Amino acid sequence: MVQGTADMEVATVAVAGGLSLETYLIDEFAGRSPPASRSSNDTKRLIMGAGHSHAAAAPSGTAAGRHKSRLAGALALTTTFMVVEVIGGLWTGSLALLADAAHMLTDAGGLALALIAVRFAERPATPQKTYGYVRMEVLSALTNAVVLLLLTIYIFYEAYKRFLNPPEILGGPMLAVAVVGLAVNLISMKLLSAGSSESLNVKGAYFEVLSDMLGSLGVIVAAGVVMLTGWTLADPIIGAGIGLFIVPRTWILLKQAIHILMEGTPPEVDLALLERKLLDIPGVTAVHDLHVWTITSGIDAMSCHLVVADMGQARATLVSAQEAMKAGFGLTHATIQIEDQNLREAEGELRL
Repeated sequence: MVQGTADMEVATVAVAGGLSLETYLIDEFAGRSPPASRSSNDTKRLIMGAGHSHAAAAPSGTAAGRHKSRLAGALALTTTFMVVEVIGGLWTGSLALLADAAHMLTDAGGLALALIAVRFAERPATPQKTYGYVRMEVLSALTNAVVLLLLTIYIFYEAYKRFLNPPEILGGPMLAVAVVGLAVNLISMKLLSAGSSESLNVKGAYFEVLSDMLGSLGVIVAAGVVMLTGWTLADPIIGAGIGLFIVPRTWILLKQAIHILMEGTPPEVDLALLERKLLDIPGVTAVHDLHVWTITSGIDAMSCHLVVADMGQARATLVSAQEAMKAGFGLTHATIQIEDQNLREAEGELRL
């Protein structure tokens, strides 16, 4: 496998007439024309990959990895206050406070998974895992979403039980704990806000902290109602409301993670437009086996076959395609195969 950078052209050549890869490269870089025995009539196929080698190394510098210190800080804050909320919830008898503590527990687990994913993503690629472990980020986000949805179901169940049998609630201590929780959540959100737009994993953690922040606001409201009116049903109502709020956002995160694992087209890439850009390159007559997918947040990949009328222009076609993918779609991790139209037509006639 030839290893290079995103701007390097990498070629793998398979031809008839005994022309090996080594001989082709020697002739090409020495400026020598191929001998008559290696004429275009004998050339079976020219395959040229633009971009960096997939097997050489895993993509480095993932989006989540750039924010791991902030993830660690948010984890420390969340874990510490989670214990405080659990104690406070048991002391005051508040479901809203316990629901917020449960969300804090999910946050702590999600942040821990995010950091584990970053650690795995930093491990080098192997012959068995040519992309390394960067997909751990996506698996972590998927796990976070599933756990949060299950936790929401539990909160709804607890709210139903408390509607049937409202418990006594200590509004004052409940309010004090909720105010501290709000401050902790705001600090954590500040730590994670920059990475949430770059990494699916950090985005998942940010959403969880956001839901906790709103949950803390809800607990403050519930505590105020209990203190002012004595209406304890405000507590399970707010607890259920916290669960309802996070469901849509968690569902979106779940769909995004599954979309990546299914190697779906990145939402920011218009595949039809991309295909038209390739067909607009002079000499390209057809595009097939076109795929664009996300390896992990911030790293998209693309592969396709371009059919050309003149194999003598294969190099120029490849360079144009590479530039079009990079300039128009930000795709630098691309593998492009050039195929001879005449050969395809001849193979089609043989099959007939």
